[in-house]
Amino acid sequence: MNDTEEMLDDLPEETAERPETEAGTEETDEADVSPAEEDAPEEEELPADASEALEEERERYLRLYAEFDNFRKRTQREKLEAYNNAVASCVEQLLPVVDNFERAVDAPCSDEKYHSGMVMISGQLRNFLEKLGVTEIAALGEPFDPKVHNAIKQAETSEEFPENTVCEVFQKGYMLQDRLIRPAMVAVAG
Repeated sequence: MNDTEEMLDDLPEETAERPETEAGTEETDEADVSPAEEDAPEEEELPADASEALEEERERYLRLYAEFDNFRKRTQREKLEAYNNAVASCVEQLLPVVDNFERAVDAPCSDEKYHSGMVMISGQLRNFLEKLGVTEIAALGEPFDPKVHNAIKQAETSEEFPENTVCEVFQKGYMLQDRLIRPAMVAVAG
């Protein structure tokens, strides 16, 4: 070993590993770099990264908002549908009672107070159905419509009832808004 190698061995490791500088070139120490320059990323990266991240978060927010809006509309639609199904089911169960009250009102009765009571109860049932949005299907004298009429009998045509016209109603039909609850059972001239 020569003398310079021995001297390098005796020096602490930091100094030994430091490369030698050539004449005329300057080497910057870490102490010469300011802390602000050291921590700051390049100026071009920060706005680009920030704008990309902002755009990603904006898109994520818009997707989430759209999903929530769709969820809200779907649940609102399902609630309305469930309500209409419940009302239709209730009205369907109530219609035989309405039919019986109408038969009782049309039946001859010697007691006038009893008859007027039946008429009042029948009127209350009609008002209740109207408040729910239930309407009676027009049938007698109307053209036969298989969507709302159930033909159970065919009758002969006459001057009063031309061909394909409802000439007799056996059971009234009802609609809940635009939904058929019960078709009208009719006889059709033909």
